[in-house]
Amino acid sequence: MSRPAIYIAITNHGFGHAVRAASVAAKIQRLCPDILLFLVTTAPRWLLESYISGPFVVRPRAFDVGVIQSDSITMDKGATLEKLRDIRRRERSIMAGEVSFIRQNRIGLLLADIPPLAAPIARAAGIPGFMMGNFGWDFIYRDWGGEFGEIADWAADCFGQCDRLFRLPFHEPMSAFPNIRDVGLTGGDPRYDLSQLRGDFGIDTPPEKTVMLTFGGLGLAKIPYQNLRQFPDHIFITFDNNSPDLPNLIPVRSRIRSGQFSTDYSRIRPVDLMPLCGRVISKPGFSTFSEALRLDVPLVSLVREGFAEAPLLMEGLQNYARHQILTSGDFFEGDWDFLRQPFNPPRQSRSLDKNGGDAIAKATIELIINN
Repeated sequence: MSRPAIYIAITNHGFGHAVRAASVAAKIQRLCPDILLFLVTTAPRWLLESYISGPFVVRPRAFDVGVIQSDSITMDKGATLEKLRDIRRRERSIMAGEVSFIRQNRIGLLLADIPPLAAPIARAAGIPGFMMGNFGWDFIYRDWGGEFGEIADWAADCFGQCDRLFRLPFHEPMSAFPNIRDVGLTGGDPRYDLSQLRGDFGIDTPPEKTVMLTFGGLGLAKIPYQNLRQFPDHIFITFDNNSPDLPNLIPVRSRIRSGQFSTDYSRIRPVDLMPLCGRVISKPGFSTFSEALRLDVPLVSLVREGFAEAPLLMEGLQNYARHQILTSGDFFEGDWDFLRQPFNPPRQSRSLDKNGGDAIAKATIELIINN
């Protein structure tokens, strides 16, 4: 008898979608180790392995592009449209190849975050097609207007073939999906001893003076690190590979590459260090917001223009987190006096459900095991 198998298709847009899909995949594996995971994505394997500790198969395929960007904020709409049209021209051959792969490997269920083509692929393969997300790409493209209108219609038609959507917090209506189940926040759980992390990385400041700088997989082109010199009593943590050498800046990845630790930190993630921090400075991004909120760590976010998801995230930030909101001028040109200012309290007294990943994993396992 063959092992039950799940095909997890991940949108090709930064690292955030890969993070939340991989965090759900990890929970599926923990709850039911017999399930074989196929992750269908161009995200780097090291990122997936930082969330999924057990074995999985990577199938490097791209069914969408999301938005083509030079960093975590700067978008190239022209290149995005050109690539989307190319995918549409190859739609039939893409689908035929994936349907064949699904049948050859006896895969029982497809879970996607959230490439439009995934739903018609599942339907053509004759297996249940689930999706998870807080927005559909039709929502992003329709907001841009013009030639993106046709692309938005195509994406919505694809989403209409989805059997079930697990709708995450900070969502748009997602009305293209016929069957919606609302779930809570997703993300990884910290997995290192905090005292050991403090000692190994030299974090000797209290949380209120420990700050994480994290801007997604694409990062930011020009982080104004010179401002850190104004806060010698703070420690700043970054995963940026191109950060300068400053006495109060801990460049996590370069420290790991130096080979100075007896503990294997090769799979360390921002979420593992968040409990040591009194604030996380980020751009609007679901995965960073979600992981910080799950740990009750205050968030400081830049604003982002021209991306329809951003206002949804900023509203969620204001509703549920201790927070600060920065303009581009505040961050790139200001003196970072916001670090001396108090946080704004959340507007809502209730907190969000923090167990969305478990809910998605359990529902997925239940269906694949019972089928």
